[in-house]
Amino acid sequence: MMKKLALLLSACLLLAAVAYAAGGEDSLISLSYLTGTFWGNMEDRVDQKLDQSDEAILEQAAGGELNLSSAAVWQETRLKRGDLLTGSTGTNVLLLAGSGRVTYGSGAVVDVTTGTQIPSGTALATNHRYMVAEDTSAAFEVTSRTAVLDYQGGYSFAYSDEVDYNAMAAALKSLNLFRGSFTGYGQGFDLELVPTRLQALIMFIRVLGEEEQALAWTGTTHFTDISRGSDAEKYVGYAYEKGYTNGYSATQFKPGNPVNAGQYTEFVLRALGYSSAANTDLSDTMERAEVAGLLTAGETARLRTEKFLRADLVYISYYALYARLPDSRDTLADALMDKGVFQLRDWQNAEKLVTSGRL
Repeated sequence: MMKKLALLLSACLLLAAVAYAAGGEDSLISLSYLTGTFWGNMEDRVDQKLDQSDEAILEQAAGGELNLSSAAVWQETRLKRGDLLTGSTGTNVLLLAGSGRVTYGSGAVVDVTTGTQIPSGTALATNHRYMVAEDTSAAFEVTSRTAVLDYQGGYSFAYSDEVDYNAMAAALKSLNLFRGSFTGYGQGFDLELVPTRLQALIMFIRVLGEEEQALAWTGTTHFTDISRGSDAEKYVGYAYEKGYTNGYSATQFKPGNPVNAGQYTEFVLRALGYSSAANTDLSDTMERAEVAGLLTAGETARLRTEKFLRADLVYISYYALYARLPDSRDTLADALMDKGVFQLRDWQNAEKLVTSGRL
């Protein structure tokens, strides 16, 4: 049925255009003919063509030319840059977050949301439904660091060897160091968004292994833009009292303001013990992170040139677990295990989730 709808869409557009042109009484083709005899014949021809197409696809599959799985209902997946979802006739794809493009050699792909056929190489629009037309094989490629796709119909995946931020987020979540948001898709990771100051602070406190203490904090904060009695007040008040943060000003924390790579890296250096809130000069933060073994020169260069996203926050946090503490052979992961934040088995299982290399 889905393949039939895909093939009929072009006919629908043609029918609408011709029907509009045939609106007058002197038209060469009557509207009643278009909606009656013409449409009935068109539907019969479409059914016949689809039957032939299905037989050809089955023969290809039997001969090993195609290796497609099938999703009868919508499925969701998180992907990374360079990952490919290949779809056949009738496959539907919906981009929920991130960016991507679709390419195909021949045939057609239709943007069902706008009712238009799109050329090969077109960038995907978020929340637009795309359908692969008859006799078409189309590749949907992720072009952003991470993305969330919904898909239905025949499909196969080919995975790149790019950095897997999704796996790092899953690893941190398994260690209770990352929880995500209440977004209803993509596991709530929101890796495609810019992190806020409050989100960065919460992540910092978790990496310290002090979230329980923060949520047990009972004081009040002098920041006027933090809601009284909220969890945000507990995190901010605790961090300020401990000397982890100075706030944005004497009276404001600016919890919703975006945070950049240097600011979050400074937070992690404080968690490792290489810096403190007393240091207000962040101009050399990235260089100090390299000296501390938190970041490589290549990572520093990329973080300085690309937009800082929650994916980067996850990346820095994950590899911070491997960084050694000052004047010690212990890593941050060792320190968190000593505090009982997670166990050795948890850490070993988390490491297995991340199979990609560093930047």
